[in-house]
Amino acid sequence: MKKIYALSILLAGMLPAFAQTDTTQALGEVVVTGQYAPQPLRSSVYKVRTINAEYIRMRGATDIVGVLNSELGIRFATDNTLGESDTRILGLGGARVKILIDGVPLADRDATKQSLTQIDINTIEKIEIVEGPMSVIYGTDALAGVINIITRKAVKGRDNLSISVRVQEESIADTYSPFSGNGIHNENITINWNNAHWKASAYVTRNNFGGYTDTAAFPAKVFKPKDQWMGGVGLGYRFRQFNAWYRVDYLNEELFAASPMNLNTGLSFRQYYITNRYTHQLQTDWTISPKWKLNTAASLQDYKRNTESYTKNYVTGQQVRNDNPANIAAGYWDITKFQTFFFRAAGVWEASPKISVQPGFDIKYDKTSGQRVSGTPSITDYSFFLSSEIKPVSWVNIRPGVRFSKNAVYDAPPVIPSINTKFRLSKTLDLRASYARGFRAPILRELYFNFFDANHSIQGNPDLKAETSNSYMLSISCNTFSVGGVRITSSLSGFYNDYRDFIDLYGFRDANNNEIFSYFNRDRYRTIGGIFDNTITWRNLTANVGVSYIGYYNKFQEDKSLAGERSRFAWSPEVNANVLYAFPQLKGSVGLYYKFTGKIPVYNLNADDEIVLSERDAFHWADLTLSKDLFKYFRLQAGVRNLFDVTRLNSTQGGSSGAHSGGAVTNYAYGRSYFAGIVFQWNKSTK
Repeated sequence: MKKIYALSILLAGMLPAFAQTDTTQALGEVVVTGQYAPQPLRSSVYKVRTINAEYIRMRGATDIVGVLNSELGIRFATDNTLGESDTRILGLGGARVKILIDGVPLADRDATKQSLTQIDINTIEKIEIVEGPMSVIYGTDALAGVINIITRKAVKGRDNLSISVRVQEESIADTYSPFSGNGIHNENITINWNNAHWKASAYVTRNNFGGYTDTAAFPAKVFKPKDQWMGGVGLGYRFRQFNAWYRVDYLNEELFAASPMNLNTGLSFRQYYITNRYTHQLQTDWTISPKWKLNTAASLQDYKRNTESYTKNYVTGQQVRNDNPANIAAGYWDITKFQTFFFRAAGVWEASPKISVQPGFDIKYDKTSGQRVSGTPSITDYSFFLSSEIKPVSWVNIRPGVRFSKNAVYDAPPVIPSINTKFRLSKTLDLRASYARGFRAPILRELYFNFFDANHSIQGNPDLKAETSNSYMLSISCNTFSVGGVRITSSLSGFYNDYRDFIDLYGFRDANNNEIFSYFNRDRYRTIGGIFDNTITWRNLTANVGVSYIGYYNKFQEDKSLAGERSRFAWSPEVNANVLYAFPQLKGSVGLYYKFTGKIPVYNLNADDEIVLSERDAFHWADLTLSKDLFKYFRLQAGVRNLFDVTRLNSTQGGSSGAHSGGAVTNYAYGRSYFAGIVFQWNKSTK
């Protein structure tokens, strides 16, 4: 039975999506996030959403944002000045979303998740998303949900050498230059080798984005040029019931920002944001006995971001460094460093077929320094967690859990409880219900970081308290049933999140009447909503179709003198349809990825201290991709992104709502673009 189950895991990872359906329906797609051991998706007590290798490949994306942007309940907002993305799940984003790579949390210097665009898409096998708090297992930040990025692993027990080469070119709106400059340019080479005991891998990737503008004067660009180099190596060993794996990933990224050239003087202010990031991981898993298993994970992350500023004279061609004391004090010339050490150990004890217990502990140490940071602050967090799975009868699974934390800087909640339940009501019907207490620690940037330039006026607040939340989720899943040859899997979910000491950004006036933004604890914030998701398969067609409706809390509701009769929640809908059709005889496939994002509502105070509902326009987004296997080793890919040619979105803003300068228009995207690429894949058995 174990051999059959292992074979199903292998096949599920290797077969394309249209051929994978039968396998996953028979034995269940395997998930690992939050689990005691890999298990079929249907057996998980958590509601886990998976994005498999074929879906990732068909998207033709150059980063993870390009894979997730058509998923229900997930939204992105980009800071065009800093090139960072804010990731939102079920109405919450920033530091409330936990990003993991192979189960290890990734360090981000800010509440936004720049790490999502700093992971090589070519190394990813699968993405798993768990919605709702996972604080008991993963600690701080896991309030809104967890995105676990799972990298490719060697095939167990097979001697094999593989080489993959990818080259992809993409236009930006109506601009394009081959391999550099205007457009997006992606090249990757990956090598994997493994035998019965050892496995090794190495990769190098270049991502180049030439930037784009359709309004700004030369040489400024609304979407900033960015150049990335990524590389990494890994080495693994397995012997009997013991596995160990080490990998190190390196990123060098340069983002270029410039002000418009002054036509009278010929001068332009230019800034370079240069990031160097090392991520080390060492993981082990050991089956000590049939009843005991032990997993450990250690990570050291070193993140350094340089800010270099110059004045360019386009008349003389000279470029002068802006590194005098006044400019250094203003942050125009700066090196900011972030270091994170993380260690986790978790054991699993199968006390009986009906009871399993998972004890564990983790340690996290964060440190930062830089011109914009007050001193050299650090935060250390110690946690112990305990959970269990109780199966009193075959159709019931109850998973209670608790986490105890001690933090060196802030008063962490002493106890974080959760309980997740799953009831198999019939052969095709499952019910999941959960309650979780969540918490989020203030991050170093919110506590100590000061950032002042032409677009930002942000000041840290060292007196912040940790956020806490009470979250409830209920879902019912109807597993595959057939109607006239059409197979359908449906899921209906509802959630409610209630947050205390919610950390938010507020503006105030200093002694010189300058508007400055800082972080403060707000008494309360809430989100509520539902998701209806369906997977439909018919012959060679697979479609995911769904709708979500999410309510955002009116933060002035607690002050009745201000809120008056205004609604407690402002609502925003989403609709998506991701369709993949395969042509087996042609060895090709076509994919259409569509999402409608409704108006994004926020209650704000305007200049007259009146509450107004600010909204950003609704919009439609769609991507079309084509894939064709050619000869034995090659695959061609092409497609169109942003079919509806989305560029700017109008916003009704009744008052200041953020730390960035802006107006009534948001530069969301650069319009319709086209891409084409080729992938070379060579495999050889070395035995």
